Amino acid sequence: MADERNFDLEIITPDRVFWKGQALMLELNTTEGEVGIYKRHIPMTMILQPGVMKIHVEGGTKEAAVHAGFLEILPEKITVMAEVAEWPEEIDINRAKEAELRAQRRLQTHDPKIDTSRAEIALKRAIARLEVAKVR
Repeated sequence: MADERNFDLEIITPDRVFWKGQALMLELNTTEGEVGIYKRHIPMTMILQPGVMKIHVEGGTKEAAVHAGFLEILPEKITVMAEVAEWPEEIDINRAKEAELRAQRRLQTHDPKIDTSRAEIALKRAIARLEVAKVR
């Protein structure tokens, strides 16, 4: 018998259905801050921020790195539409480390020609990848 606390969760990216199944809770970063969502949450939409997404399921927690996107919350179902979603084994650790260093250098130069908001987002993406890959 299914756990009554479960809700349907679907995480999709432009190129695949990243994950689909029953979850107990979903944790992720949004423009409103870090959120944790359970079944029967009030309907709403939110904007994703780069970070670690935690999918709580019976028997454990799955972690993935997500980038920009949207989140639709309904009482019985949550849909995450992410620009990018990656499992730990899909992350190129060396590439993520290089991206982190590149973003840090851009932020430290104080060059007015550099778009610091893009560098900050790139840094958040790299940090999320490294956290999911358990390098941090």
